[in-house]
Amino acid sequence: MFRVHSGFCTDCGSVLPDVGITDVVTCYSCKKRTGVEIFKGMESKYVVHFNSVENMNIAKKTKKRDEGEADGPIAERTCRRCGHNQMSYAAMQLRSADEGQTVFYTCLKCKHTESENS
Repeated sequence: MFRVHSGFCTDCGSVLPDVGITDVVTCYSCKKRTGVEIFKGMESKYVVHFNSVENMNIAKKTKKRDEGEADGPIAERTCRRCGHNQMSYAAMQLRSADEGQTVFYTCLKCKHTESENS
């Protein structure tokens, strides 16, 4: 017998499935049947606070960037617009999982942006 927290099987320790509309919960692993009272005290309440769009726009307007300040890691890549040899970059998976990622480059001097599918 395991000493476990509520929501786990007392015989094998597996996570118990959702209660549903029955008064009995059956463990997927060992098939032990338990009353729903094993879930007592498991209620959780979460509050998520989001920034307002107005506050985000104000922050963007007041933030001043210095020349050479990077948004991310820096690569030695020549900017097509001004010829500067350093650009910051960020990579994202925009296409399906079996295709390469898209890399976004930003010039540290003129802030020109370009992308490359790899």
